[in-house]
Amino acid sequence: MKSKPATLKEIADLLGVSISTVSRSLIDHPTISLVTRERVKKLAKKVNYRPNHSALSFRSGRTFTIGLILPDLSETFFSTAMTAIEEMAMANNYAVFVAQSMNVEAREIALVEKMIDLRVDGLLVALSKETQTFGHFSKLKDNGIPVVFFDRVPPYFSIHSVCCNIELATQQAVDFLLKKGHRRIGIINGPESLLSSTERKNGYIKALEGEKISLDPSLYTECDLTESSAEKAMDKLLALTERPSAVLAFNDYVAIYAIRKLRAQNIAAAESIDFVSFSNLSVLRFMDHRPVVTIEQSPALQGQTAMQILIELINSGYSRSGSEQRFRNVVLEGKLVLDK
Repeated sequence: MKSKPATLKEIADLLGVSISTVSRSLIDHPTISLVTRERVKKLAKKVNYRPNHSALSFRSGRTFTIGLILPDLSETFFSTAMTAIEEMAMANNYAVFVAQSMNVEAREIALVEKMIDLRVDGLLVALSKETQTFGHFSKLKDNGIPVVFFDRVPPYFSIHSVCCNIELATQQAVDFLLKKGHRRIGIINGPESLLSSTERKNGYIKALEGEKISLDPSLYTECDLTESSAEKAMDKLLALTERPSAVLAFNDYVAIYAIRKLRAQNIAAAESIDFVSFSNLSVLRFMDHRPVVTIEQSPALQGQTAMQILIELINSGYSRSGSEQRFRNVVLEGKLVLDK
């Protein structure tokens, strides 16, 4: 006859502690010492204890779920970040609800409402490229749900965030081109709504100013990150009487679209145009003509760091008032990866 699963009371009796201590140990509550937590977990595993999540959620006020809203999982950056987040969530006994805004602000707003309805314990967000208002995130605070933004973050500091130092990385990438002798450097930037687009523009201008080169507005273009928009931006640069000898692209995808456009037109000068971009996609190494430099933005590390902050916020007892909230803004350094 199959034996019944062990109960919290049985574990508590075996260890000589209270049921409350066992319950809190299993959710890594900070009021319980690390030694006690490890003892409880070790015995729980030995007796094959399986928690009653409904009861556990009722007692702890948690659902042991995390919400994750991403712009588009077809982008390798976000799928890589998601994998790292899910692995860390699993290690901390959390399940992850993953949703895609598909880069539409209205959809992002609806998803935030859905995450509140699901009573997630916390939310991780990379903003859509359309997002220009942020009022929908204030509802999370009203419901006692902490939120941590990563990669694509709102343009202010009264938030918890993890991102890459895009401005400095851009400056370093353009400096690299300048040292190679390039003086007409074009840029295909992203939508103005993205903070990272502003950071790229600032880094681009600072690098040029460092060599006392004035910004030529004709060399500055933008796209909405789609293939057709990136191609149009490249067409604009190619239509110039004096074409650029190098191009800074918003990310590897934009660079790929622009390079393919060049090659499709059989432009003999295509091989002579140097590209720099962001993301360091693995697919780049299979291209005949690829960026001379791409900037590693560490999606896995961004995801892990954001998740760690979120878990700490949940475990510390996130306050709805936020009156004494100390916001954490982690900025990672971008790494220039040279083509080999």
